[in-house]
Amino acid sequence: MTWMDSAQRWIRNSVSGLGSKPRLGLALGGGFARGIAHVGVLRVLERAGIAVDLIGGVSAGSMVAAAYASGASPDEIEAVARTMRFKDVAKWTVNRLGLAGSERMTTFLARLLKQNRFEDMRIPLAVVASDLVSGKAVVFKGRGDVVVPIRASCSYPGLFLPICDSGRCLVDGMVSMEVPARPLREMGATHVLSVVLPNAEQFDADNMLSVVNRSFQVMCTRSEQDWRAHSNLVISPEVGAIGWDGFLSSKQLIEAGERAAEAALPAIRRWLDPEQIRSPLPIRRSPSPEGAWLR
Repeated sequence: MTWMDSAQRWIRNSVSGLGSKPRLGLALGGGFARGIAHVGVLRVLERAGIAVDLIGGVSAGSMVAAAYASGASPDEIEAVARTMRFKDVAKWTVNRLGLAGSERMTTFLARLLKQNRFEDMRIPLAVVASDLVSGKAVVFKGRGDVVVPIRASCSYPGLFLPICDSGRCLVDGMVSMEVPARPLREMGATHVLSVVLPNAEQFDADNMLSVVNRSFQVMCTRSEQDWRAHSNLVISPEVGAIGWDGFLSSKQLIEAGERAAEAALPAIRRWLDPEQIRSPLPIRRSPSPEGAWLR
């Protein structure tokens, strides 16, 4: 995006945002088991009486986003997350395209979701997957089944088999979009709170999946400029010490999400104050003491 594109977008947002009610979009990034941290973010927002107007997710974030959009409470999502294990969503297989199938995820999502169609969600939802043929992000929203898009969004290349849908070969949304801030902006969010789960603090090349996972982490740091440009506030729960398969650490993950969200509350409350609300401005971001990035 050139500076001219940014300026034109800012002008459009400024004109359309005058006198309008702020609409909060919550964009949840991926991280496999570490995505459980998103539950803590949701809990803090509810505790503070802050309504989410739009929600989107990538990979593990798509599971949490869809559950919340369907009407599940943070406590209900936590109850399922605490018992979740890898075998609940994956079955090892022998296939040239991956090591595991995700058919079991359908049964797991039946426990997690209160609705399974986009048009029935209580909060407008966006789920992002990646098309291997076009190399572009595929945003599912509006109408249709949510289960297949979530399975596609969670289909980590090399681990899970790709999902074939409407002639497309779909894999993990993180391949094309680490955090779904842009789709929420396009759906009408005036302010976007993005939650990104940090890279692991250490790297041990002890197996193929650890190498693939680390490669994705490096790739995501190279492509983060776009989704950050569409975010007003970025928070990053401190979960780097917990592995991608750390299901047994759900309590610590949720607590990390709560701490990160609590640090962001003052900024979010300012957005929702009619006397202080402003349209998003394309100004330089700088890190806050809590580790959040303000815009």
